[in-house]
Amino acid sequence: MRATKPQSAINPAEQKAIILQEGRRVTSYDVALVAGVSQSAVSRCFKPGASVSKSTYARVMKAAESLEYIPNAAARSLITRRTNIVAIVVSHSSMLYNPAALSELSQQLNRRGKRALLFTMQHEGEIEGILTDLWQFQVDGVVAASTVSAGHVAEFKRRQVPLVVFNRHLRDLDVNSVLCDQQEAARVVVSRLAAAGHRQLAIIGGPSQNSVARERLRGALERIDELGLPEAPVFYGRFDYASGVAGLHELIARLGVVPDAVMCANDAMAMGCVDAARQHLHIDVPSAMSVVGFDAVEGSNWLSYELTTVRQPLHKMAVAAADLLCNLIEADGEVEAEKRVFAAQFVEGETARLVAAKAALAA
Repeated sequence: MRATKPQSAINPAEQKAIILQEGRRVTSYDVALVAGVSQSAVSRCFKPGASVSKSTYARVMKAAESLEYIPNAAARSLITRRTNIVAIVVSHSSMLYNPAALSELSQQLNRRGKRALLFTMQHEGEIEGILTDLWQFQVDGVVAASTVSAGHVAEFKRRQVPLVVFNRHLRDLDVNSVLCDQQEAARVVVSRLAAAGHRQLAIIGGPSQNSVARERLRGALERIDELGLPEAPVFYGRFDYASGVAGLHELIARLGVVPDAVMCANDAMAMGCVDAARQHLHIDVPSAMSVVGFDAVEGSNWLSYELTTVRQPLHKMAVAAADLLCNLIEADGEVEAEKRVFAAQFVEGETARLVAAKAALAA
């Protein structure tokens, strides 16, 4: 038996002619007339997770396509009191030298029906300067890859805007966060280098105001002290290639000798350090000096580097951050703060002399 359209349905061509004649945009009411359903049914079809039958969904989508209908996000937000926009706050250096984290976060939010709006700061911890913009856009929630203060957290709570801090260890704040254990990762790096016989270590750290850089430095210095190794000089870089080049020259000048190993707070500086060693100072890496980076970014595994580095589980962290934030948005009320901590993976590349992991663990 041939299927027939509902009696109340209107021919799409006729409805399009009416819309053109009236000189207006296509609305959900037009789609409802053509599909032969209620306007609320059309709204449910365009709302992620809403309950709607397969037949109704098919009719609505066919009608929407025939009318070239695009849902009005602003109008929908007036009904739902949500914009489905989530702000991602990052510093310029984080976005430039670790773009994979931003990409993963955006993808995971998109899969949950949220759209990411990017806010960038020149330096870590400058979130104060963009808070006014955040409130103006009436975002449903915020993922902040930035240091925040107790005052900032209180302001988010007062405005009832869910906040998840991404990859920042804020020890004294009761705030939702998802992070990689940077301190433990740095301790593992020092342990692996020491187990392989390295004694004199040197460190090219990140900016002192960056909390990730501080955690990595803290972990390395603590482990060096615990193992009774000589004090490691520290050069504070900017997370860029040039800092790796300048850092190695400065550290050797301070020590008066080539260090056994250099731990760099990210891969960009590690690559600069390797090139400075090989091209400027003619130091054989890793035979004469080992170099270890952090983040396992694109390029760190290129044949000219094959860095020994540390990989953060960015996919798992992004999934956790998106899930946590969306749960907070849906909860629509205050819930107990949650902290999800992930472990990093040590990547055995070609820029460090190492013994097997089991031997290092035994040592």
